[in-house]
This record gives sequence, structure tokens and C-alpha cells, in this order.
Amino acid sequence: MFLNYIKVFFVKKSLNKNLDNVKNGVFTTDIQTVGLLIDESNFLEKKALLADLVSKGIVEKNIKIVVYKDKIDKKEAYTCPTFGIKHLNWNGEITEDLLKDFIKEEFDLLISYYDIEKAMLMLITQNSKAKFKVGFASIDKRLNRVMINTNLREHKVFVNELFKYLKNIKPNII
Repeated sequence: MFLNYIKVFFVKKSLNKNLDNVKNGVFTTDIQTVGLLIDESNFLEKKALLADLVSKGIVEKNIKIVVYKDKIDKKEAYTCPTFGIKHLNWNGEITEDLLKDFIKEEFDLLISYYDIEKAMLMLITQNSKAKFKVGFASIDKRLNRVMINTNLREHKVFVNELFKYLKNIKPNII
């Protein structure tokens, strides 16, 4: 447990150093692919969130989900790719291949669905090659292009506000 605190300390130090270098992409294309990064430690309604995104016109097969959990039970079968702090080495590098692939994929939109700053989640958001990043207002403002000020449990409000904003940027978004 203590070793995880040290690992998180080094990741936060690296994040703070590199947050000023984050490039905010320009939103120029329609949304075809969506990356969804969820902290399941605090939010368990990922199916409802997915349904809300689909109802706005996003094709479900074009949404790639990865889920973070504080504690992973090896005996439990997860429906989505799930990761934890153990998938991070001492240098602050991600060791899990599914996370490396998620980061490298150039999503049209990355939704960082977490409202508590956790080093692992922030590292993935920061390193993602997504063209446009969206998250909660309670997270460091330098990580996301758009910050939505709502409660984590109000996924319908989050999705409605997101698409309202995106339609103001580009009217024929989907």
C-alpha cells in the first residue's frame, strides 16, 4: 500500500511537469470514434452512460471503454477492460498493452468521466492522442479542452451539456 503512494507521488510530479505542454486539438471533423475513460470506483452506471451517448447518434461499436478501479479482484470477470494502479511502473509508465493501445488511438473525442483527480486517470488523459478531450470542471483545466460543471452521477446532464456545446462549435456534429 505504501509503495503505491510513492508510485502516485512520482506520477503526479511527472504530470505537473508535463501539463503545460498539453496541446489542445482543434475540433474540425464529425465525431466517429469516442474513447470513454471511466473511474468505476465512484461511478457504476457505465451502461446508462453508454446508452446516453448512443442516443445522441454515436455508433456503439465506435465507442471504446476502459475502466479504472481502485481495487481489482482477480476472481471477478469484468465486462469492460479494467485497470488499476498496478498497471503503472515506478517510472510513471503504463505497462498494460490495452492501455497503451487506448492512448495511441486517435479518437475524435475522449470523454474523461471522473471527477476526482487520480494520477493514473490523469496520466491516460494527458497522454491520449485524442483530437478533442472533454471532462469535468473539478479536474485540472489543462487536461481537457472542454470542462463540464456537473455531478458525476448526473450522466444525462453531462451528455446533454456535452452535445449542446459540441453543436455550438460545429452544427452538423453527427
